[in-house]
Amino acid sequence: MTGVLSSQQIQAMIGKAEIAAESDFVEGQVQPASLDLRLGNVAYRVRASFLAGQGRAVTDRIDEFKMHEIDLSGGAVLEKGCVYVVPLMERLALPDHVQAVANAKSSTGRLDLLTRAITDGGTEFDRIPGGYNGPLYAEICPRSFSVLVRPGMRLNQIRFRTGHAVLDDEDLRALHDTAPLVDCEPVIDEGLGFSVDLEPAQGDLVGYRAKPHTGVIDLDLIGHYDPAEFWEDVRSKNGQIILDPGAFYILVSREAVTIPPSHAAEMAPYLAMVGEFRVHYAGFFDPGFGHALAGGAGARGVLEVRCHEAPFVLEHGQIVGRLVYEKMAEVPEQLYGQGIKSNYQGQGLKLAKHFRS
Repeated sequence: MTGVLSSQQIQAMIGKAEIAAESDFVEGQVQPASLDLRLGNVAYRVRASFLAGQGRAVTDRIDEFKMHEIDLSGGAVLEKGCVYVVPLMERLALPDHVQAVANAKSSTGRLDLLTRAITDGGTEFDRIPGGYNGPLYAEICPRSFSVLVRPGMRLNQIRFRTGHAVLDDEDLRALHDTAPLVDCEPVIDEGLGFSVDLEPAQGDLVGYRAKPHTGVIDLDLIGHYDPAEFWEDVRSKNGQIILDPGAFYILVSREAVTIPPSHAAEMAPYLAMVGEFRVHYAGFFDPGFGHALAGGAGARGVLEVRCHEAPFVLEHGQIVGRLVYEKMAEVPEQLYGQGIKSNYQGQGLKLAKHFRS
């Protein structure tokens, strides 16, 4: 059966010990089309980011690059600008026909908290080949804010798939004709184009820019922090803004997006040639995101944007990313936003869940 594995199939993998953990799985850890991964009890501050490389273990590379070891059991601060490797509680024993891909969770991305999965023998971040049998690690690099973390926190998630399930442009157009994926004319070119909204229906607030010198964010505190202590408002003039090099922005898509229950999606780059900024691709779009069956009426995509070498003019309607849709192997028993805690169903421009509305 080809496609992204659903929640009930992930539960079956847990039952067969293809996914195991050093402590019991917790409620809400299995999502409609993914599994949340949990931090273990220790973090290693390392000199640089790394991949294990073919035939090499992550523990050997940690020994090579480790600066010091941090006990997370009582909570510990991961400092902005530093690189850490944290063994995760989960490990895999994948069948040969099941591959996996990891990604940061939505709230992780909205904090500009670079989080990537690495594995023994790994030659790519976040990509795990079929047949992998071994531990999982998270590389964490806070880039805008220092964060307080504890064991069991869930910063990234993993999705499992069999075969090639990505929809080509013809299939994507057919799906849109059957169940509209956006609330406007779709731009379909190796995925569904995502553009930026810089002409809001009311007012001129179009986003937020991270302040350079802030306090620590405790990732356990939800709806706690005053946004003004961490973010500056970004307002547009004539439907455009200028991105500053090195700055991190939260913006929103012009399109309201729908993910049908039979599909999942992932954000991907639009044009590699647009080199002045990058949209970060945190989180997966689960089946039911923005869908009427799950209490949605379309939902905007939040864009996590970082400008690179030179100031760059971003204009209303400019395409900055694309959604790649994939078939589900089975429709999940529970959809995003349907009876489960889904923080961003029906969202517009929205900061991470740690900030007060």
